[in-house]
Amino acid sequence: MGVKSLNLEKIQETTGNVYEGIVILSKRARQIAAQEKMELDEKLKYFEGFEDEEEYTFNEEQERITKEYEARKHPTQRSINELLEDNIYYRKPESESDDSH
Repeated sequence: MGVKSLNLEKIQETTGNVYEGIVILSKRARQIAAQEKMELDEKLKYFEGFEDEEEYTFNEEQERITKEYEARKHPTQRSINELLEDNIYYRKPESESDDSH
């Protein structure tokens, strides 16, 4: 995987501030990673508690599931794509509190 430069101007256009954009990307990437970890753990939990004779076939299935998750794009890259495609919802709590006064 090569290192790609990120068009910060595009992020700034989307969020209005490049630093806030980076924070949004970071938080979204963490959400994606945590959600995937929960999904993977849930799928692998199924294989717990089986006897040793069945373990060989289950190991292949566990490996297949794990590789499926490894083949996905990195959560950071997916969060960038979501932001640039305007598919991330975010709000600024400080502006909401200003509106209430």
